[in-house]
Amino acid sequence: MPKKALSFKAALVSLLMFLLLVGVWQLATAPITGVSAATGMTAEQIEYQKMLGKDPTQGQVKSSGFPTPAEMGATAWKHLSNPFYDNGPNDKGIAIQLAYSLARVGLGFALACLVAVPLGFVIGMSPLLHKAFDPFIQVLKPISPLAWMPLALYTIKDSSVSGIFVIFICSVWPMLLNTAFGVASVKREWLNVASTLEVKPLRRAFRVILPAAAPTILTGMRISMSIAWLVIVAAEMLVGGTGIGYFVWNEWNNLSLTNVIFAILLIGVVGMLLDQAFAGLQRKVTYVE
Repeated sequence: MPKKALSFKAALVSLLMFLLLVGVWQLATAPITGVSAATGMTAEQIEYQKMLGKDPTQGQVKSSGFPTPAEMGATAWKHLSNPFYDNGPNDKGIAIQLAYSLARVGLGFALACLVAVPLGFVIGMSPLLHKAFDPFIQVLKPISPLAWMPLALYTIKDSSVSGIFVIFICSVWPMLLNTAFGVASVKREWLNVASTLEVKPLRRAFRVILPAAAPTILTGMRISMSIAWLVIVAAEMLVGGTGIGYFVWNEWNNLSLTNVIFAILLIGVVGMLLDQAFAGLQRKVTYVE
């Protein structure tokens, strides 16, 4: 099947799945008329439902507490039509919240690149160093990034910098391991040719090893970015302040489920775009033998 035809059919199937999902969502959240939700509810439960924006004493109630697709569309339009407003610490536009999160992820990821790629090169080129570093890597790699947060807050005493540190520590390991593996997997024939031509070590690293290991290195970066985007949302929920994770937690505290769902969908879209960006870079450096 031609590639364009396959892409078109895949897009069509995706659209049909999306429409089916929205249809099921609409049916699940459609109002039920003529039924009083207050039946069997205590006064406290009725008051709680009113705080959520629903009046169970009326004759029309929802079959669930979730917003309808129309309500989600209105919420999305409200956020996207004015994404850069700033009304104080707890009321910032969604674009500003995303910018804070992306800045933390970008800085922590860049620091991890500066450490992981050169160190991975050294480990991959030296069997001795590989064996020496391996116990430390195997001990530190399984530790949850959020487990480092209390230690970071205690030592750094700054929530924003602590978030950057957590991104750094979770991004290092996939890049380090993939770089070392890619460098160690370079074909012996290519290295022998470079030795025969008396290519200097630095030139050999940049002209032979780096191009050969680039696809594997980009794979590690792609994995690291996915993990970093997962972690920053959780970290911002813990430390608060600004960011998309804090936005989710703050809106939950405000009992605004539509804003929470909108933020969740936005997190998924941004994560997909970041992954696709690294996938594009990976395709550009991938070679066919």
